[in-house]
Amino acid sequence: MSHSAWLFCALLISMVVILFLILKVKLNAAIALVLGSILMGILSGITTLETIDGINVGFGNMLKGMGLPIGFGIILGELVSASGGAKIIADKIVQAFPKNKAIYAIGLAAFVLAIPVYFDVTFVILIPIGMALMKEINKSIAHVVGAITIGAAAAHTMVPPTPAPLAAGEIFGFDTGLMIAFGGIVSLIGVFVVIKIYTMILDKSEKFWKPEKDIATEAVIVKEETKNIKKPSFAMAMLPIIVPIIMIIINTVANSVLGEAEPEIFKFIGDKTTALLAGAIVAYLIAVRSMGQKAAEKAATDSLSSAGIVFLITGAGGAFSNIITITGVSDAISDIVSGLTTNVFVVIILAYLVGLLIKQVTGSGTVSAITSMTIMSSVAPAVALPPVFIAMACLSGTLFGATVNDSGFWIVTNMSGLEFTGGVKTYTIPEMIESVVYLVIILLITAGYVMIF
Repeated sequence: MSHSAWLFCALLISMVVILFLILKVKLNAAIALVLGSILMGILSGITTLETIDGINVGFGNMLKGMGLPIGFGIILGELVSASGGAKIIADKIVQAFPKNKAIYAIGLAAFVLAIPVYFDVTFVILIPIGMALMKEINKSIAHVVGAITIGAAAAHTMVPPTPAPLAAGEIFGFDTGLMIAFGGIVSLIGVFVVIKIYTMILDKSEKFWKPEKDIATEAVIVKEETKNIKKPSFAMAMLPIIVPIIMIIINTVANSVLGEAEPEIFKFIGDKTTALLAGAIVAYLIAVRSMGQKAAEKAATDSLSSAGIVFLITGAGGAFSNIITITGVSDAISDIVSGLTTNVFVVIILAYLVGLLIKQVTGSGTVSAITSMTIMSSVAPAVALPPVFIAMACLSGTLFGATVNDSGFWIVTNMSGLEFTGGVKTYTIPEMIESVVYLVIILLITAGYVMIF
């Protein structure tokens, strides 16, 4: 067996061990990734000291570029939610659509909300609105829950500052603005296409949705807490989301137009740390006006209580990535797939399948996204294709087939009062359709790029 082939086998063994530790031993994903990194180093033949140093360097490098942006993004999202801004955004978007398009409105609201806040928070905010809407438009709970899932999953998977798409630029070495632009456009188009497909399935197939078997109880409606909050206007509520996006895109455009002559000020304001800091400050000022300084400070502080595991998983993913690099696995993977790298479509499909397979066994979108992007980042330099396309393919694959090992599945199923089968039909299947639609869109974009360039 050649050295390259052995290194590839070592990577596979390490990944199997990581998955076994997460699934069977129920070990924390961050710890499993570090143990897998140690095993990878041992199997590849580097010394134990080189291995642990590589882990520390990889962890530090990843958090050096990602730690503050993730932290500011979490604070931003919590403040938007706590100040009542998220509810205002959802209400206004739904009200802006005619009733016959209300399902698309709830999906769009979920998409917008899931940019700054987590999937579960988005769902908690929108399910009461969706239930009220369901009765007005005479649609089933599956229509509403499916649309919320589709919209929230799209932004959560493809649009920064969610950790996985935010990490894409760091892993592949491209500007975060590209991920916002491409990820945002592709995912938003996908939301409307997938809602259309999913609604057609519900409306035309009497055998698909069976309320007597798929619904367990009444949905758990979370009542809004009675607080002394002066809710912001729609424009003010959107400001913390819009400000960092505009700052990053300004830098991206300036860099594309001016190249090396780009003034330093554009690089400064467009850096993801600066942009998300600005967004968090704007969110804080709005929250102070809405809830008072003490409540806003508490919301910002409390938001970071759940950030530790995100930091650990992101950093551990960076450690695994660095071990893959220093052991030479990156070069080995490039050698093994060298015959495929001339076909950009095969590379896109390969990236998609890597993300898909890892998601099936880990259940974690963040773990599967970072791991799959890390693996495919070694192939990207050899492909005549913008790496953002490969990153989007990896991310799209992580949407496919989420069920019992995905926390989002249980949030949707339990809060909607559904049986397991109902959860599959409103969470797993819509995300599977979404995943495939994104792959098709990315392949079409790739075909257009190949024809032009």
